[in-house]
Amino acid sequence: MQQEALGMVETKGLTAAIEAADAMVKSANVMLVGYEKIGSGLVTVIVRGDVARSKRPPMQVPQPHATWVK
Repeated sequence: MQQEALGMVETKGLTAAIEAADAMVKSANVMLVGYEKIGSGLVTVIVRGDVARSKRPPMQVPQPHATWVK
């Protein structure tokens, strides 16, 4: 049985959440589980996937997008 990890990323705004989910799904063998709007404009994206992939260093956010989160 293959072990899977659960990953969560918190963003400010739905647009940033969609971009984060897109980047995670494209860069690793993970599946989008869902997202939760948690108030004050914060959104948590939830993914699951291979444990070996989760041990990689965190993804780098492209610089143009980093200015959106304040």
